[in-house]
Amino acid sequence: MDSSSISSTAASFVTLKFRCFDPTYAYSATPNHRRSFVTSSRSLTPCATNSNGSMATSENSERKIITGKAGYVLEDVPHFSDYISDLPTYPNPLQDNPSYSVVKQHFVDVDDSVAQNIVVHQDSPRGRHFRRVGPREKVYFDSDDVHACIVTCGGLCPGLNTVIREIVCGLYHMYGVHQVLGIEGGYRGFYARNTIPLTPKIVNGIHKRGGTILGTSRGGHDTSKIVDSIQDRGINQVYVLGGDGTQKGASAIFEEIRRRGLKVAVAGIPKTIDNDIPIIDKSFGFDTAVEEAQRAISAAHVEAESFENGIGVVKLMGRYSGFIAMYATIASRDVDCCLIPESPFYLEGPGGLFEYIEKRLKENGHMVIVIAEGAGQELLSEIMHTVDQQDASGNKLLQDVGLWISQKIRDHFSKKRKMTINLKYIDPTYMIRAVPSNASDNVYCTLLAHSAIHGAMAGYTGFTVGPVNGRHAYIPFYRIIERQNRVVITDRMWARLLSSTNQPSFLDPKKVKQSKEEGKPDTQLFNHAPKILNN
Repeated sequence: MDSSSISSTAASFVTLKFRCFDPTYAYSATPNHRRSFVTSSRSLTPCATNSNGSMATSENSERKIITGKAGYVLEDVPHFSDYISDLPTYPNPLQDNPSYSVVKQHFVDVDDSVAQNIVVHQDSPRGRHFRRVGPREKVYFDSDDVHACIVTCGGLCPGLNTVIREIVCGLYHMYGVHQVLGIEGGYRGFYARNTIPLTPKIVNGIHKRGGTILGTSRGGHDTSKIVDSIQDRGINQVYVLGGDGTQKGASAIFEEIRRRGLKVAVAGIPKTIDNDIPIIDKSFGFDTAVEEAQRAISAAHVEAESFENGIGVVKLMGRYSGFIAMYATIASRDVDCCLIPESPFYLEGPGGLFEYIEKRLKENGHMVIVIAEGAGQELLSEIMHTVDQQDASGNKLLQDVGLWISQKIRDHFSKKRKMTINLKYIDPTYMIRAVPSNASDNVYCTLLAHSAIHGAMAGYTGFTVGPVNGRHAYIPFYRIIERQNRVVITDRMWARLLSSTNQPSFLDPKKVKQSKEEGKPDTQLFNHAPKILNN
């Protein structure tokens, strides 16, 4: 269909209407809406590991786009009925569940969707939406036939055990599912045949513990072996907990499952303590991380103000995104300087970090610096002439910027300024990652787990769950893995931080002058981050 035909068809929309819970009328053919599958130009191939051990992913995912009047666009998630015909459906057990007898509306309306952008103008199009989470009237699994598994991958994060617990208990108590396996040790566990049977009794108190009872690992993703294991074990629901790399792996698993025509739901639950997954409001464990970071900042502040010219340096997590450092700084109000990957800085010269440190010490007698682990890496690379290396997940191995900047500060003030300072360096990284989730994250983990369960039981697959503007939604894998969420330093939240710390921007005056001479806007001086406003 050419563009003119699409435009004329779109103009004829009167009422948006689509259904999804029964294949007999999924996306019924009416003139009131248009459904399209958009496929990338890459061929669909099973994903495995490259020769260097890193994961090779296929990006050929059929994108389900539904359009409606007034510029409405629904980025839908895959469904069994898209590639398997004549599937039976069953009444949702929740309608007879005594715990839900008080619920006014048992099931989510099939037309419900969640808007990606909620700040609009009077004449703005309705914009992009995602399918709202929640139980559907019809399910595609008989409870006795469900054989689910849970796997955790990547680094540790507060809340992992809570999500595991709530998936097990949610399947058991809401849908009467009694067969749940835990895959040990990340993706490798699938083909190493390491499993743990999970029941509500086994997982009852694990939310009070940090880490993950299933164990975790980086790398080890071999799509063919994993799907072979899923098929051999008779697993038909796969719940994957992990960050963007893990979600890429889950997407590859889904593509191979669809290629084989298997009735297996793949649901992702985004886990990243750095909060760098896009689209969703935040990832679980982030609130706990910010709260725990306060302890380190408070300790640094006590040390700094107790000594003449005391400086407390705290390194926090944030490989590519400085959200933990930014929010911990704003929450603390004891921080004088916050350095994050998105905001470049330099050390010496007018407007540099050393000049600002000297100024604060003369004014207050002490100061606290918070630095994200990914900040200033370009400065370290220039000085140390390091070659980029990666871990098993494909993440760049970072130099310890906390130790480096602490030593640079000591050297500058002792040798060049002949000024005595008392510097204390605190790195609470692994202490923060290993703690159990706080109350806020526990509630959030419960919602994520239940949302994933409802989606899988309703026949959806190839999706990640998460809140979008406060409403939980099913988001296609490709939207989650297409980029990373970054702090936007031209946004008001960063301005709030600057007003709290009173720190300068640390932009290199030479680059500012050069940019003005070339007629470039100031925003081009910053890292190329997605322009998502955080009001």
